[in-house]
Amino acid sequence: MIPKVKGKEIDMGNVAIYPGSFDPITYGHIDIIERALQIFDKVIVAIADNEEKRPLFTVEERLEIVKEVFEDNPNVIVDSFKGLLVDYVAKTNVKVSLRGLRATSDFEYEFHMASMNRSLDTHLDTLFMMTSKDYFFVSSRTIKEVARLGGAVEGLVPDLVVRRLKEKFKLPVTKKKQIGWDD
Repeated sequence: MIPKVKGKEIDMGNVAIYPGSFDPITYGHIDIIERALQIFDKVIVAIADNEEKRPLFTVEERLEIVKEVFEDNPNVIVDSFKGLLVDYVAKTNVKVSLRGLRATSDFEYEFHMASMNRSLDTHLDTLFMMTSKDYFFVSSRTIKEVARLGGAVEGLVPDLVVRRLKEKFKLPVTKKKQIGWDD
């Protein structure tokens, strides 16, 4: 939850919000967060509670996973929200939303969403960040599909996520070689 004192938010400095389903979080997401922390004092990872997306992990599980991934970084705040992003943003006083882009196909959708959010809240700007070349092909949807079929996703998601995916899909937990460009 966002820190508050007597019902008022604490001034946390220059903060950005990174909304998404994070079902599950990938190294592409982590790359965006770590690079955003070079620009912003803090990043709020806001996990969307959107049942229409039919998530594999519950909101509580996603909160737990993301909190564990960033447990050693006090500049990453993990929270969840339901409904419109602009309504959540209004409660935090954050003025910048982060969005990661993997390819030009992402841009069309993200531009549309940023424009809609801006029309709903003229104080909210969206900062687009390109995902690192090492992760531009990684999406949560693809990770889930590969893991469900027994494929290796090590090196694309944190080890915690690998274990949780294997538990969800009732697959044996094994140690496989990480995927890399030099293989």
